[in-house]
Amino acid sequence: MNVRELKASELKSLLALYQHLPPVEDPAPDLDTIEAIWQELRVSPYHKYFGAYIEGQLVSCCALTLSPNLAHGSRPYGLIENVVTHAAHRNQGFAKAVIEKALDFSWSSDCYKVMIMSSLSDEAALRLCNSAGFASKEMQAFVVMHPSEVAMPS
Repeated sequence: MNVRELKASELKSLLALYQHLPPVEDPAPDLDTIEAIWQELRVSPYHKYFGAYIEGQLVSCCALTLSPNLAHGSRPYGLIENVVTHAAHRNQGFAKAVIEKALDFSWSSDCYKVMIMSSLSDEAALRLCNSAGFASKEMQAFVVMHPSEVAMPS
């Protein structure tokens, strides 16, 4: 297994891997918009994508956002999102490896903390987060979703 930052040319592989995320109701924007967002992310020092590869094939990845900060000694904090592993390669340590790579980058960037969130009902994701060193009892996360994301009662 090789774990490294994704290259600019790997957008197609990333989008194919994202097909293994839980389904989302929102339609994807057109490819030109996606490519523009990818370019914006690639030039920003605050956004990193790390992937695990088998024989050159991307099988797992995560996105890391670093947020500059004025508190905590002006040290940044990190947020890991969109952790996904190809269905055929799950439970083999790939997701943990990309999370650990994101954590290594965060610590080398002097982050004072890194956060990750998962659904409380996803036992496998909770085990993964715990195995990577995240403490679910350390803090409480509160999330508000965009109104269009909230299911309306029938």
